[in-house]
Amino acid sequence: MRIQYLKKIAGFGITAGLLIGCATGPKIESQPIPNLNTANAKTVKLSEDELKNWGSKDLVLDTVPGMSVDRAYDQIIKDYEGETVIVAVLDSGIDIEHEDLEGVIWTNIDEIPNNGIDDDENGYVDDIHGWNFLGDIVEENLEMTRIVRDFQDKFEGKRTSEISAEEADEFEMYKAAKAELEKEIQESQGALNQYSAMNNQLQMAEENFKDELDTNTLSIEKLNNFETEDEALQNQKIFLLNIMNNIGEDLGEVQDRLSSAIDYFQGRMETHFNLDLNARAKVLGDDEDDFSTKYYGNNDVSGPQEDKADAKHGTHVAGIIAAERKNEKGMKGVADNVLIMPIRAVPDGDEYDKDIALGIRYAVDNGAKVINTSFGKYYSVHPEWVKAAIKYAEENDVLIVNAAGNEGINLDKKQVYPNDETPENSANFVDNFINVGAITSQYGDKLVSGFSNYGKNSVDIFAPGSEIYATTPLNKYEFLGGTSMASPNVAGVAAMIRSLYPKLSAKQVKDILMESGLTTDQEVIVGGDANVVKPFSELSVSGNMINMYNAIILASKTK
Repeated sequence: MRIQYLKKIAGFGITAGLLIGCATGPKIESQPIPNLNTANAKTVKLSEDELKNWGSKDLVLDTVPGMSVDRAYDQIIKDYEGETVIVAVLDSGIDIEHEDLEGVIWTNIDEIPNNGIDDDENGYVDDIHGWNFLGDIVEENLEMTRIVRDFQDKFEGKRTSEISAEEADEFEMYKAAKAELEKEIQESQGALNQYSAMNNQLQMAEENFKDELDTNTLSIEKLNNFETEDEALQNQKIFLLNIMNNIGEDLGEVQDRLSSAIDYFQGRMETHFNLDLNARAKVLGDDEDDFSTKYYGNNDVSGPQEDKADAKHGTHVAGIIAAERKNEKGMKGVADNVLIMPIRAVPDGDEYDKDIALGIRYAVDNGAKVINTSFGKYYSVHPEWVKAAIKYAEENDVLIVNAAGNEGINLDKKQVYPNDETPENSANFVDNFINVGAITSQYGDKLVSGFSNYGKNSVDIFAPGSEIYATTPLNKYEFLGGTSMASPNVAGVAAMIRSLYPKLSAKQVKDILMESGLTTDQEVIVGGDANVVKPFSELSVSGNMINMYNAIILASKTK
């Protein structure tokens, strides 16, 4: 399942790094890891323990296409601490009491806790550990749903010839959103019906065969040995064997997976596509179209749910970046000497442009040097607000690291928000924004995660994003996958560069990350479709995978 390096590159040697603690960072004499094009896919599947840390492994030493994090700490920076760097995480909320995050959560030292006074006069009362722009909102619509809801009275039933030039863009956006919403509703309802029917059929067939075989547990062997002339039972036998051979022999686990799928699509029908939800007005009481009202929400950065389930995504992202490396618990984050600034702005549904714009500005104003944005959408009502906030971050030397998205599509052909370019104009409007695709732990044709978006002009670099083990609420840890996991891996490396070499600008850090990565001349499957194969080097601007070892070496040589 992973790679096996065929032979050591001739003349390749590693010298110990010479570490000198000074204002400009350590001077490192080690040689960078070269590109490894003479490699074959590893056929041995990694164990669960090996998977837990694969993103930190090294292609040469471990035959796994990780970011060489462990190698960097062990060989070139183990004696150098660097400056503390604040990394803002705009996400669904963070469990700041997690055992692996307690020591790495940012605290606003200018604010007196829980006195109900805006001590630092930044507009946010008692923002001790960040801010929650969502208040008590958990479930939300998708942006396309909100567009249909807000514009249907204005545009429904009208033809293009009836629309003024000033309203033309809004009308086209409405038509596109409505068409896609109707398509999504139909597909989700179909999937919901299919999974529900399959689950019911599975439960019925399982109970029938448990009675027939007088057993509490079914197995493939038992079913294969069962003979019957009853046509209904024979059909159920075929159905069960198909499930057990192709999905899993543990039918309880299969039913759990089906139940999860049912809950997912039921949730989409009830919240994501629900034109009557309007959570913003009912729960938060803020007008998403009025940018003059900036101070709303509360300081509960973990979110309103007691079980903190809504903070799962953000907690996982935070752990990838900065889970405590020295406490011998759970996992090790990419970056050491980092503080995480929680900013809750991403609901279960699409984020609001207003919350994201204000969240970026809050992060910048409160000292963040890196901002992780593991979210995105394909419709935006106020993209100018977010673009202005990204520009504000650039003006204040803050790097933004963004997830490219999980639809397996070419972003050179489809606009995603946020990004620093468009399909119509590939020129970046800022130089502090890095868009990240996801890779797997398999160095071969399956290197790129099947879900990952890509694009020669629109995605900047790739990083580990499949089967990433990290913190989840209530002191738990889980494997999750997505470009949402790839982005914080890059954010962690960026934070280490900014910690070790604080004089480097956000633009310099972005350039270092992209130029120091590793590539391959292999062709890889994209979009999860085995029939679509492209050269890996053509899937992003840099053509590279992030590599912390090389990035630190290049940073040490950058003036």
